[in-house]
Amino acid sequence: MYVGKYICASALMIGRASVGVYLLCIAASGQQLTSNWQEDVRRYAEAKDWGAALAIVDREIGRAPQDTDVRAWRPRVLLWSGQLAKAEFEYHVLLAAAPNDPDNWLGLATVYSRQGRPREALEALNRAVELDPKRTDIHVARARTLTVLGSQNEARLEFNRTLDLDPTNAEGRAGLMSLRGELRHELRVGVNTDLFNFTGANQDEGLTLISRWTPAWRTLIAFDGYHWAGTDASKVIASVTGKLPRAGALTVGGALAHDNSVIPKDEGFFDYDQGFPVSRTQFLRGLELVYGQHWYWYTTAQILTINETMLFYLPRDWTWSLGLIEARSHFLGTGAEWRPSGMTRLGFPIANWEQCRLEGNVLFAVGTENFALINQIGQFSSQTFGGGLRLRLTARQDVTGFAGYQKRTQDRTESSVGFTYGIHF
Repeated sequence: MYVGKYICASALMIGRASVGVYLLCIAASGQQLTSNWQEDVRRYAEAKDWGAALAIVDREIGRAPQDTDVRAWRPRVLLWSGQLAKAEFEYHVLLAAAPNDPDNWLGLATVYSRQGRPREALEALNRAVELDPKRTDIHVARARTLTVLGSQNEARLEFNRTLDLDPTNAEGRAGLMSLRGELRHELRVGVNTDLFNFTGANQDEGLTLISRWTPAWRTLIAFDGYHWAGTDASKVIASVTGKLPRAGALTVGGALAHDNSVIPKDEGFFDYDQGFPVSRTQFLRGLELVYGQHWYWYTTAQILTINETMLFYLPRDWTWSLGLIEARSHFLGTGAEWRPSGMTRLGFPIANWEQCRLEGNVLFAVGTENFALINQIGQFSSQTFGGGLRLRLTARQDVTGFAGYQKRTQDRTESSVGFTYGIHF
């Protein structure tokens, strides 16, 4: 009898143990499957196979359509692939179902930042901080967004909050260092020499101060001196640039000169610059459009130039620009006349050595001109070949050199060479 009870108790213990082992195996198997599909998504994302990554995510969503953690992978992959509009839509759908998940608000803020919408990104990050005030990654993202908006003091407080939560946080320390070492001003000094085969050489030198007061506002003040054909002249240039998110940048400025009849006595100009991100993975990464008008008032002439430039951002930091200039000349006693010219320029990196960076460019221009200056009387056609190098010595210093050769009608030529040295502080 006792033997029977003993056998029954042992069988019951073995059964319970087996059930426990079976449940543990199921849990471990489930964790392994979950881990596997997420790892597969990341692996396909690293290979930029976005179709395969999304197919896995959609399969898992079909298995668990109510699981918001699984659904969050879809906008995440869309964000990684650069499909920002679709990612934004998916995050809004997700937040409607799970409005109290800080990860989703952080993801939406990342989309807004990539789209150049920092104010909306800040609103999303504010909500994320409310939901989880101890997340260092959210504080870092908020600090970076405040930096973009020009709120340096608030950004500094956010980086400090990050370090209060985690004194070893590398992003928080790097953020504080970037604010302490922010370089807002650039002072450039340059010289240029033009050599002609039909007259004496021209020389000019300049001093320029560019100040970036906030990410949205910039000023420029410059002084240029000229020694042309034995005559001295000088001018002062000033401009201000304002930038708005998604609205581009507008620059307005002018110049006053002691002209001595060899340079314009007055100038006025404006430029509008608008950039468009295209893709982080395709051949064309971005596009920038610039439109400008420049008025020159000489003693005996009025010149208006209209400039249109398209700048293409290519892989590996290459750039290619195409420009068109239409010049309207009006001399005293004559009618107005339009003359076109065009330019193309290719920029490319050459080498990197720690802080140093060497870049180059080549250009070609062709057109007709009829500006009335001492060294170019009347109308002429020309072809111009040129190029330049820019060497960044440190984060605070750089040197730029350039040279060009222009072949004109009537067997006239012009050779130009010059350089500028810049200090950032």
